[in-house]
Amino acid sequence: MRTGFTRKSKIGDGYAFVAVVLGFLLIMVVGFVNTSCRDQSSSDKSGDSGTEVQTPDVAELPGLRKLMDTFLRDPSICQGPDHYWYLTGTINPAVGVQIWKSKDLVSWETLGIVWKPGNSPWHRRYLEQGLPLWAPEIHFINNTYWLTYSMPGWSENNSGIDAKNSGSGLLKSTSGKPEGPYVDVQPSERIGDEIDASLFQDDDGTVYFLWHNGKIAKMKPDMSGLAESYHWLRPSAPDKDPVHHTELCPAGNHIGYEGAFMFKYNGLYYLCGSDHGDGGRYSCYVATSKNIYGPYSARYEALPYCGHNMLFKDEKEQWWSTFFGQDGIPWREQPGILPVTIGADGIVRNSKSTK
Repeated sequence: MRTGFTRKSKIGDGYAFVAVVLGFLLIMVVGFVNTSCRDQSSSDKSGDSGTEVQTPDVAELPGLRKLMDTFLRDPSICQGPDHYWYLTGTINPAVGVQIWKSKDLVSWETLGIVWKPGNSPWHRRYLEQGLPLWAPEIHFINNTYWLTYSMPGWSENNSGIDAKNSGSGLLKSTSGKPEGPYVDVQPSERIGDEIDASLFQDDDGTVYFLWHNGKIAKMKPDMSGLAESYHWLRPSAPDKDPVHHTELCPAGNHIGYEGAFMFKYNGLYYLCGSDHGDGGRYSCYVATSKNIYGPYSARYEALPYCGHNMLFKDEKEQWWSTFFGQDGIPWREQPGILPVTIGADGIVRNSKSTK
């Protein structure tokens, strides 16, 4: 989620997209038709309307389904004890955390913006420079809802984003409801020293705070902060293909340069991260281990075009990956879900993939 770096012009990307749309409409007005432009079918409806959105199918993403026609990057989904699904992610403008809910992963209604930064002292420098809030995630753990959030780094001379000052934090719903109200569990200082925070709860109930490109630390039992210094999880072998990396992590000894996420299945820990895939596409990489702190296997490009995603399983035991379309295929910066299979070999792949 980093403006000014390889991928991360969130709001700029949104404005660029609007400009492209306006340009296309102008061409239509003067009578020209660009037949190469990918357009949505006339049956498309906003997910907020309660009608399932039909989406084009591409070879790399069979089964992909859009959730709604709303700007949203880095989508995160969890299911609550009320059997509703809850969705959040980076909104535009990125002023806070907005949540949507759905009974069926098809029809979505907004709960509005449930939290904005400002009350925690460590937010002051970020807000003074007008910096956005990025990549919130929603989790239901220990009988309440939690939201992770990130803020890109302020600079000493207000000259742009300084990565070393980026930070991430954690919010707790004091009511046990997804709409909050939420309080910052560590208001005095950031929990993570970079962006893209997530949570993982192990089988024994221990909760871990995970962020950026594979940093992880055990949390205190009450989740009020970290209980240890962080570990930096890395694949066992570096990916030496320069196409697969940005200038942020040229050595390639990482799960991804951002978007860290973890889940556990059949006794294996799945460490996920986002990086460039073949052809420079923004993809989800995966490495696995039998121990949470590793060693982890070599990473592989599990889900092309699905960078900064997370995986979840529905009530029918079907795995899904979230998706938002960083590469503009088949849409850009709107939430979707992709069916996923974890094979007998432990490999994560698209459910309908032949690879």
